[in-house]
Amino acid sequence: MARQVAMQAATTYISAGCCETSKRLESKSMDNVQRLRELNCQLFPVRYNLAFYKEVVSSPPGYAQLACIGGGFAVGAICCRREPVEGGPDGLQRTYIMTLGVVEGYRRARIGSRLLEGVITQSAQDGIMQVYLHVQTSNTAALRFYFAHGFEATQVLRNYYKHIEPPDCYILCRQLTP
Repeated sequence: MARQVAMQAATTYISAGCCETSKRLESKSMDNVQRLRELNCQLFPVRYNLAFYKEVVSSPPGYAQLACIGGGFAVGAICCRREPVEGGPDGLQRTYIMTLGVVEGYRRARIGSRLLEGVITQSAQDGIMQVYLHVQTSNTAALRFYFAHGFEATQVLRNYYKHIEPPDCYILCRQLTP
């Protein structure tokens, strides 16, 4: 029962655009950065360096979000950056999803979906035409999640990951309408 209430609370905070503590990482709060570091250590097989976290806190509003529940416990996060489209006209940008993750006990509560939808909405509002990311070829849960949200596999990169197996990934893209 307590877990169900906590999941509803986290979902409510995300849909309301805020969190009980502070969902927006661009506030540069060291507490939020520490929460994100701890969450990433729990969720991902790679360790992110200081440059990653500096990039996260300098991202424009809406591109780095932390989902928390009571007491500031982080249960999910999305970290993105805007970048120029290679070979595209000057000023044309796309959104790259660096990380998106939700603590296992809080998955299937639409937390990840709301985080992703928030970035997609923000990207569209900013005139960005594409959102993309890399997903390890063996990560079937992530692939199902992104396919369900309109992403398509556009390329396979061999030996993309250096210290995890398998080292291959897909590039997943979702085109946005203006």
